[in-house]
Amino acid sequence: MPPTLDVTGRPVQLRELDLARFFRPRSLAVIGASDTEGRPNTGVWRRLAAWADVVGADVVPVNPTKDTVDGRRSYPSIIDVPGDVDVAVILVGNATEALQQAIEKKASFAVIFASGFAEVGEEGRAAQDSLGDIVGRADIHLLGPNTNLNAFETFRDDLGGPAIAMITQSGHQGRPIFQSQEIGIRLNYWAPTGNEVDLEFADFAKWFVDQDGTGAVAAYIEGFKDGRTLMLAADHAVRRGVPIVCVKVGRTEEGASMASSHTGKLAGSDAVTSAVFRQFGVTRVDGLDEVIDTAQLLARGRPPTTDGVVIYAISGGTGAHMADLCASAGLRLPVLSAELQEKLYQWIPRFLRVSNPVDNGGHPVGDERGRKILDALVADPDVGVIVAPITGAFAPMSDKLAQDLVDVAETTDKPICVVWGSPVGTEAAYRDILLSSSKVAVFRTFGNCVTAVKAWLDWHEFAGRYKSPFAKPVLRASKAAVPARALIDGCDSQTALTEHESKLVLAEYGIPVTREQVVTSSAQAVRAAAMIGYPVVLKASSADVLHKSDLGLVRIGLSSAKAVRDAYAAIAPHSDGAVLVSEMVEPGVEVVIGVSHDEMFGPVVMAGLGGVFVEVLGDVSFRVPPFDKSEARRMIDELRGAALLRGARGRPAADIAAFADVIMRVQRLAVDLSADIDELDLNPLVLHRKGAVALDALLVPRIR
Repeated sequence: MPPTLDVTGRPVQLRELDLARFFRPRSLAVIGASDTEGRPNTGVWRRLAAWADVVGADVVPVNPTKDTVDGRRSYPSIIDVPGDVDVAVILVGNATEALQQAIEKKASFAVIFASGFAEVGEEGRAAQDSLGDIVGRADIHLLGPNTNLNAFETFRDDLGGPAIAMITQSGHQGRPIFQSQEIGIRLNYWAPTGNEVDLEFADFAKWFVDQDGTGAVAAYIEGFKDGRTLMLAADHAVRRGVPIVCVKVGRTEEGASMASSHTGKLAGSDAVTSAVFRQFGVTRVDGLDEVIDTAQLLARGRPPTTDGVVIYAISGGTGAHMADLCASAGLRLPVLSAELQEKLYQWIPRFLRVSNPVDNGGHPVGDERGRKILDALVADPDVGVIVAPITGAFAPMSDKLAQDLVDVAETTDKPICVVWGSPVGTEAAYRDILLSSSKVAVFRTFGNCVTAVKAWLDWHEFAGRYKSPFAKPVLRASKAAVPARALIDGCDSQTALTEHESKLVLAEYGIPVTREQVVTSSAQAVRAAAMIGYPVVLKASSADVLHKSDLGLVRIGLSSAKAVRDAYAAIAPHSDGAVLVSEMVEPGVEVVIGVSHDEMFGPVVMAGLGGVFVEVLGDVSFRVPPFDKSEARRMIDELRGAALLRGARGRPAADIAAFADVIMRVQRLAVDLSADIDELDLNPLVLHRKGAVALDALLVPRIR
């Protein structure tokens, strides 16, 4: 049954796939298998055959020129392979023909390693689209093209703790994450998605978080196939309690260009992607080292009992350095109670600081005092996580400290985070003690430790209040859509509606707009001004005049009939005689709300403060529907100038609730009319102490 679609025509649920048969197939056919030395296919075949032997799958070579491959019977075509085939791995150049044969064989999955598709240009895009059409009509699922062998890796089974599942579009970029097993981090799956003709990030993310033992998903992504499925996958992960940590390239124009050439996908607006990550709890990091370190803490760390971070160091300088980094990241460093400080002074000299950071001076870690200090810190109810920076190895005391940290971690669900700062990394305390524990989170840099702790606290705070916006999707347009669409269809211009026409659309959705009237003569202007009430504002009313103020085509504070006649005479020649007479609104805080259409996500809602904040500073926030009012408030709180709305520097507070209400109404308009509008701007929307009103608006219809 096809997935349910919302009013924008996008799915509100992910498709159901049984990927167990892909990752643990009963049978594997390798089309193009070879045992001719020196050929690339020979190495690939042998790796697949070795993997199949480990996982207990039957592996069958397919090659029309060979009777056997490495002693295994070969078949001229996959159609000739006896029995069912779960996975068909295609190594031949004519991938399309091989795929069609796999479909005829009724294979459940196919993998195409070959490149030369959308990542190389239009001809490749056409070939890739052809693959998509073939798969779309068949009962098969395809990984690739332009993928690799990483889905068929053998993971270590001697590591403890929750596992990290990997999704990477570049196999090379996933290799460091795979190698993190060497430092004790458990992995369970790896999906190298390639060009994502069919199987995509969302398919794997959903299945991974549903598997027992998966504690987090780590991803390296160049471009998502579909914005809505990304949102649904992230929503599913939060509801399942499994964090996603992601490197998403494309922050810069250069990065976005490289991502497109590598995967053949639009990178999408990076600002919108970041907003979606915040909206659905995806932790975004910049480096592969950060992915590893952050994902390991999110996978292993239980929900926090409190957000208090305590730094435990053997050096005052080390503690001060770590405290600076933690405080700069917004972590809370509680001052330990007088009672706890007095207890710590039983084991720590009184001339040292123990309020937080806790400086033990070094010597206590070498005997029984070290463990007693840690036990006392863990027992404190205001301590949610302990960070122990060790800047260098100093055996045997560092060995004793490492063992105490490992031992105390076994007694608590509070994370014990250790920074092993030695550049060597071969010390016994690090290799044999710290890395042997699945309870201790071990880092090599102060910065990565702070990033991970902040992400862990933020994710659990987010997950604790999260409510899925897909629980009650908007499946039908509201009643306002019919008259609003009629207004758009009835406008004279195909490029943009006039300000007045745009406001009429807003009014259908209950968005407050100014009282106004369009006139075509000075006499009408005077009558309109009298009816509205002086003072009034006169503006050019034309879809072709978008920046009226810049052109001097706005006159404000008109308090007499003569002033109205004079203003009309000055403005009318520039707008074919049509002039808008509007009420004069009391000053307030000017904000902007907008809607744009993103190729990946569809309608996107923007909010920001007006004036210099949006024009020069770009102080705006984005959200992609659907979202609720609490998310609209978060959207407002993200603005750097949000303090102005609360009444900073003696200014009266603005009606933030009214701001959020208009955002929600604009969202509904954007969803209902997603096929009808390309852009919408309310600029400015003036917020008063009570209420809000749109002074200007511009709606650009979509060309159909």
